[in-house]
Amino acid sequence: MTREIYDRSWLAYLLLVPTLVVSAVFLYYPAFQAVHLSLYETLQFGTQRLWTGLGNYSYLLTSSDFHASIGVTIAFSAIVIVGVMAISLLISYLIYEVSVGQSSYLIAAIWPYALPPAVAGIVFFYIIHPSLGVLTQPIQAVFGVNVDWFTRGGQAFVVVVTAVIWKQIGYNVIFMIAALNNVPDALGEVADLDGVGPLERLRRIYVPLISPTLLFLVVMNTIYAFFHTFAFIDILTQGGPGGATNILIYDLYRNAFEFNNHGLASAQSVILFLIVGGLMYAQLRLSDRYTHYG
Repeated sequence: MTREIYDRSWLAYLLLVPTLVVSAVFLYYPAFQAVHLSLYETLQFGTQRLWTGLGNYSYLLTSSDFHASIGVTIAFSAIVIVGVMAISLLISYLIYEVSVGQSSYLIAAIWPYALPPAVAGIVFFYIIHPSLGVLTQPIQAVFGVNVDWFTRGGQAFVVVVTAVIWKQIGYNVIFMIAALNNVPDALGEVADLDGVGPLERLRRIYVPLISPTLLFLVVMNTIYAFFHTFAFIDILTQGGPGGATNILIYDLYRNAFEFNNHGLASAQSVILFLIVGGLMYAQLRLSDRYTHYG
């Protein structure tokens, strides 16, 4: 057998052209424009620009409202990431261990992910509405809590976090089930013979072996929590009450499209990009220590 050497480099570059063009038009150019616009202050409903240099960044770094928004975003994202990973892993493992009706359980776990975010937000809005929701009365009866997340910031935060986690579980379950199915059955059988319990088997055997998939999902869930939860905030709380759910992605949207302060919103987008980029770097650096490839 002979190995053919591919020497048509011009064809390789030609095949890369569509990807490079799309990336340049829809990714790199908008990013450059955002950085450029963040150096200006927009006047007269966004129709004029005034050079301000780092003025927008200076204003944000000294703004108590922006600091509060960062705090809400970090708390919101941390709870969403941990909650989604933990619940999805438990559900995936339970489905994996089931021998009868596994497909039905899998479909039941995945279907919320098939809903568009706006539709999922509307569905959850009517599920937990203070007066019309189908779960409102049971929650009040069981926990003795007066459901009023329209005016109570803590309840609003919990409602939005719950909705966001509920929507993302299906995405994680798909990958976790696929990863669990790739683990050799012999390992589970040996653990059974040694008397290892289900949860201990999950922690000591399955989690280390599917750790590359878990790392990938941590990264994707981080992006989801910071960027893809806008629809839930807009439909359920509009950042309120009292800024309790005013995460950065929604705050910069309001500055850009409600207040027409495009320069300030662009500066917020740059800061948000740096925060998420830093988190991505830290997660990938830690992956060598906690991720098992083999």
